[in-house]
Amino acid sequence: MKIGIIVAMDKELKQLQQLFNNRSIRVEKCGIGKVNAALGAQKIINEFHPDIIISSGCAGGNGDDIKIQDVIVGTEITYHDVYCGTAIDNSTIYGQVQGLPARYQADPVLLEKAISLQPSAISIHKGLIVTGDWFVDSKEKMRSIIEKFPEAKAVDMESCAIAQTCYINKVPFISFRVISDIPLRDTNASQYHDFWNTIANNSFQVTKTFIESL
Repeated sequence: MKIGIIVAMDKELKQLQQLFNNRSIRVEKCGIGKVNAALGAQKIINEFHPDIIISSGCAGGNGDDIKIQDVIVGTEITYHDVYCGTAIDNSTIYGQVQGLPARYQADPVLLEKAISLQPSAISIHKGLIVTGDWFVDSKEKMRSIIEKFPEAKAVDMESCAIAQTCYINKVPFISFRVISDIPLRDTNASQYHDFWNTIANNSFQVTKTFIESL
């Protein structure tokens, strides 16, 4: 099985490259944001022809049960900053690109495998991941997102664009997001910076454990 892993940043790339040394696994950095994520996903599909694609990286968390360094497995993924309006198609909902799914579903086989993992000292949660071109560094911005998606467990800048690209190319997809900060409990992104300065080491072990289980 050929596995493609896509991350956004050098920090995430370094973490994951330390975990894998296998020709059947390719880890690529796409860059931050939706356009970079889609381009990176299409590039790895065209060049590597993976059987599955994993979006891995960090995200802001939401929910009373969520803690920093917990891992969110995306059961479904949508955009928090897309609105196509109702002028042409009044069935299109907020977060949906017209003509495409309102929410992209994780591959059911990969999802079942992911939620069955029981790594020591790390909590895994399943739920909605929402994506947009905005680094959420204020409580006000997070509240504006959660008003529309109260069930969201994580907010990131890439997962849905990768999911959309995989959907178009018919490549099974799943997203793992390590919680680096919880914006509604944070001030000036201090939790995010502390995450990388103090506790990021080994934060991507769940992705490694998942791949070893396939």
